[in-house]
Amino acid sequence: MKNNISYEPRNRVVEEHLHCIDTVIRQNWTLIQAARLERDDVYQQLAIRLIRCVDTYDPAKGPLKKRIYVQLKYELLNCKEVRRLTGITGAPKEFRAERIVPIDALPEDSRLYYKFLAA
Repeated sequence: MKNNISYEPRNRVVEEHLHCIDTVIRQNWTLIQAARLERDDVYQQLAIRLIRCVDTYDPAKGPLKKRIYVQLKYELLNCKEVRRLTGITGAPKEFRAERIVPIDALPEDSRLYYKFLAA
């Protein structure tokens, strides 16, 4: 499928392998619950990864189904990262989602409030 111009064959292959997403979610349901992830969000992230996997598939590197499962399991581990959950792409690894505070919640006499206004 690599460098294929037509989207119809790719979409057909993706639809044929959507069951792989459900399998990976079922196998890792405990992890998903422990990380407090929404099933729909995880499904969406895995579906995007499936499309990319099929799009960049090279038959010389092995069977497609095996590659799909490896890619989906890798993506599942990335779903629990804070930058994926919050959309903050520059967040350091030790950043916690509970530290996110809206600017409106900061007191107006706070140094942080003025720091954000100056940025």
